[in-house]
Amino acid sequence: MGLDIRLPIGLMFSIFGLLLVIYGAASDTSIYRHSLGINVNIWWGAALLVFGVVMLILGRRGTSAMRSATEGSEGKIIERIEHREGLEQERPRRGH
Repeated sequence: MGLDIRLPIGLMFSIFGLLLVIYGAASDTSIYRHSLGINVNIWWGAALLVFGVVMLILGRRGTSAMRSATEGSEGKIIERIEHREGLEQERPRRGH
């Protein structure tokens, strides 16, 4: 599976943040007397929205940068060690 967990998490937080911002902007200001007049819905909605957007950006950037273990330098080193110690297992390759 190629799904990065940051994508659904980012989407969920972005949706909840957007809903809170909209609710905070559309709601009556008298309900914020108990919170010292601070519109907590707008502020927490903005925080959730920023976090969600960051997760979406990182998730998109991470999926485009993914590569197989044998393409990277670390993967090649591990392959050599496994081959030298006899730990290497033949796995069928996809697309070949």
